Amino acid sequence: MREILVVGSGNIGATIADLLSESGDYLITVGDRDEASLRRIHVGDRVRVLQFDASVNAELAIALSNKFAVLSAAPFHVTQRVAEAAHAAGVHYLDLTEDVACTRAVKALSATSRAALIPQCGLAPGFISIVARDLSDRFERLDTLRLRVGALPVFPSNALTYNLTWSTDGVINEYCEPCEAIVDGRLVNVPALEHVEHFALDGVSYEAFNTSGGLGTLAETLAGKVRELNYRTIRYPGHRNLMKALLHDLRLESRRDLLREVLEHAVPATEQDVVIIFVTATGERAGRLMQETYAHKVYAGPIAGRQYAAIQITTASAICAVLDLLAEGALPDRGLVRQEQIPLARFLANRFGRAYAMAPAVQHAA
Repeated sequence: MREILVVGSGNIGATIADLLSESGDYLITVGDRDEASLRRIHVGDRVRVLQFDASVNAELAIALSNKFAVLSAAPFHVTQRVAEAAHAAGVHYLDLTEDVACTRAVKALSATSRAALIPQCGLAPGFISIVARDLSDRFERLDTLRLRVGALPVFPSNALTYNLTWSTDGVINEYCEPCEAIVDGRLVNVPALEHVEHFALDGVSYEAFNTSGGLGTLAETLAGKVRELNYRTIRYPGHRNLMKALLHDLRLESRRDLLREVLEHAVPATEQDVVIIFVTATGERAGRLMQETYAHKVYAGPIAGRQYAAIQITTASAICAVLDLLAEGALPDRGLVRQEQIPLARFLANRFGRAYAMAPAVQHAA
């Protein structure tokens, strides 16, 4: 069995450990500096915990010893350290980051890497780029590619119509940092929280707006090959205006620690959530302008007898599927591996990737 280090014992790190353990093919060490968080890990024959500080290079190097791969489920500001340590140790590296600066650092490391460096293995960035590339390859000439993703409460009950289903720091970062896009064939940065649009899916109204990091490396990959490419986060109507007031009018964009404290004390978490994936591509095929769409919802539900939130299922399943493909030899074992290099059919056929192919188990009740 291959030995894996999972850095971060939060909801996603714990789910990754559960899924990999259930497969029976991996020995997993979950590492974190928070002893209380480590106590929530389901320890067993194939899962152990290790308390260490990933910001201390010496401790991280010891944790990486003799590992096949390291999966970073740590906050985005820790992830780059994990990547640097994996690069130094020659250990395969996978992460879930949406942070653009971190991904650029990983790309720089890949030039001299002795192992595979695979950033952005989650939902968005991650699976969304796999879908987008699959749709784009169906055209002789690609014109427009629009990616929309949201992790939302099934039963919204506050003014923000939102519950914390993901890392609070990650959400704030997505709402504050510049967003990559291709506009009129040019790769540009556009501001977060702008370009609001409204649409309905299965009779439910949504809004979508720019957020940072969701495209991953896709914009660079498709530069010069598409006229318009953008990524927007899906929320219920009205959410964006309230967040813009907090971030801009009340200037909490420059006081992110305070904003995190406010959100975590006032906005409850939920495990009754839904992940919405909506990708639309247009282009020319056989001389006609055609459109292809991928639309899917993933709800919270049980896997191997345990209940998981939809964001846990989609994020953890995605990185586990990529790890499986790497272990099988289906992906390059050295240098940078981009999500859009992974065939959608191969991903969905994987034992972990099949979580994305499941039919919705419940209907939306909003």
